[in-house]
Order: sequence, then structure tokens, then C-alpha cells
Amino acid sequence: MQQVPEQGHHHDHEHDHHHHHNNRVLGWISDKLRIFGHQHDHRELASDKAFRENEAGIRTIWIALAILLATALLQMVIVYFSGSVSLFADTAHNIGDGLNSIPLLIAFYLARRIPTRRYNYGFGRAEDVAGILIVLSIAVSAGIVFYQAIQRLLNPQPLTNLGWVAAAALIGFFGNEIVAIIQIRVGRKIGSAAMVADGLHARTDGLTSLAVLLAAAGTRFGYPILDPIIGLLIGVAILMITWDAMKTIWYRLMDAVDPALIKRAEAVISTNEDVLEIRRIRMRWVGHCLHAEVYISVDPDLKTSESHQIAERVRHELYHEFPDLADINVHVDPWSDPIESPHQLTIGHEQVPTLIQEN
Repeated sequence: MQQVPEQGHHHDHEHDHHHHHNNRVLGWISDKLRIFGHQHDHRELASDKAFRENEAGIRTIWIALAILLATALLQMVIVYFSGSVSLFADTAHNIGDGLNSIPLLIAFYLARRIPTRRYNYGFGRAEDVAGILIVLSIAVSAGIVFYQAIQRLLNPQPLTNLGWVAAAALIGFFGNEIVAIIQIRVGRKIGSAAMVADGLHARTDGLTSLAVLLAAAGTRFGYPILDPIIGLLIGVAILMITWDAMKTIWYRLMDAVDPALIKRAEAVISTNEDVLEIRRIRMRWVGHCLHAEVYISVDPDLKTSESHQIAERVRHELYHEFPDLADINVHVDPWSDPIESPHQLTIGHEQVPTLIQEN
């Protein structure tokens, strides 16, 4: 048995330190809470690739918050001039939804830290925990939309200040949709299910604003009944988005991966002529980083150093095939038939089945 340590994915590097010192208050808080990775020794940071991806995630969330803040400010200006209480409530709701990105921002800062003895797999899972909060907030948004639509059906109230309502709705739709596009694109690029879910949440807010715009148009042309009907349709659309986001986060929390990833890994390893058998491959996401365990069999007459080199080549090829891989452990067995022969001492203790079903 050979457990190959991780090599080659951590490099010495230097970064500009100005981003650690641009806010003394934030620095003091992060130092006390130890969640923002505020330190001077780069050994306390994750690898280069993970660092870049976390920086991309952090930058994206700050951009999203800036866009949502600008959107809310414009809507508040409209609320001020129109005096509309309903517009004020909708704007306050959008601001509250925008703050839901804060847990995800904290999760990305956490992910910059290297593992500790307590958190020896690192802090990437905080990203998936933030995803739970985001999914819950999307579900709450759907509930609010349904409640408001039903109330308007039972107690019809014609919209007033239609021009102001339409302007605020347009601003809300475009602001949220821009955020949705940015977050979904970056989230998919770095493999962050939580960021994709946050982007979907922004899209639900944009759809809500679009519903207000269509309702205003219906009222303008003498069809106020369109207001609650469109609200119900938007609620259904948000429920569908909630279901998709919930499945994605569920898969991450349950360590599920697309079976195509396993097939790709098998294809890569099969090209190595020194690997006589692939006995097991397991993968899982931790935040936006992919982790893998590979069990292979090689010629039992090989020297330990030769088996090690085979394992290293397998790791190297997989790192190149899967850019999101943060860690790969390769277990090397001497080939035998039956398979249990090299594991007589531990076969009764192993809880993970050797054979894994296709689905």
C-alpha cells in the first residue's frame, strides 16, 4: 500500500500586500474573528490557483453588492419623488436580498485560509453552507411573491404613480439581471455552486421587478387583473429556480459529482500502460475545489519507487485534465486476483464498497 502525498500544486509566491491594509477597522475585525485571512505569512494562504479563484469570487461579490447598492439608491430616489409606500417596501426588500451575499463573501474569505488541525480539510465547505442560506432566501422570495399576488386577488388595489413604478421596476430588473449574469458566469467558471445560486437569487429579484413593470402596463391599459396573475406566474418561475438551486446545493452537500467526471478520470488513467487496473475513483467538491481519491493496481514486482512514479504520473495527468482539482490521493495496490488479496487485514473494516453503481 502506498499513500502518495500531495506535491506540485503549492508554490512559493509573492503578492502585493496593500489589499490587507486598506482598512484598519476591517483588519482589526478580521484579526479578532480570524475569518478574512489577514496575515503576513503566505504559508497561511491557500495555493496560487485557489487564491486566484477566491480573489475572483470576492471581487465578483463586491461588484455585485456595488451594483445592487446603486440600484437601490436609484430606486430610493424614485421612492422619494413618488411618495409610494409600495415602492419603498419593494426597495427595502431588494436591499435585504442584496445583503444575502454577505455570508457568501465571508465564505470566500474563509476559504483563503489553509487547513488547521481542527479544520484539516480546509474551510471551503463554508461556501456550501452559505449556499443553504441563499436557497432559503430564494424560497422566502417565492413565498412573498405568492402572498402579495393572492392578497391582490382578494383585495384588488389599482397601482398608482404608474410612471414612477415602471421606472423603478426597470431599474430593479436591469440591476439584478446584470448581477445575475456576472455571478452565474463567474460561479460556473470557478465551480462555485453557491455563487451560481446567489446569481439565481438576483435573477428572482429581477423577475419580481419585471412583474411589477408588466402589472403597471396592464393597469395603464385597463387590465389591473394582470397584476396578481403575473405575480402568480412569476412565483411559479421563482419556485422552479428554487428547485434548481436546491438540487445543486444538495449535490454539493452530499458530495455528489457529475458521473461524466468519473468517466473522464477513468479515460485519463487508462492511457497509462503501467496501470493494470482501476479499482476505485471517488471525487467530491469542497466549495469550488474538486478533491479526488484514486485506487489503482500495478505490477506487484515493481520497486516502491517505481510504483510511486506511476502514481505521480497519474496525479500529474489528472491535474492537467481537471483544472479544478485541488487535491488527489493515489492508493497503489499490487495487482492480484481476487481483489481482496492485498487487503486481508482490513477488508472486514472497510465501509466503502469496492464497486460503485453507475448512478
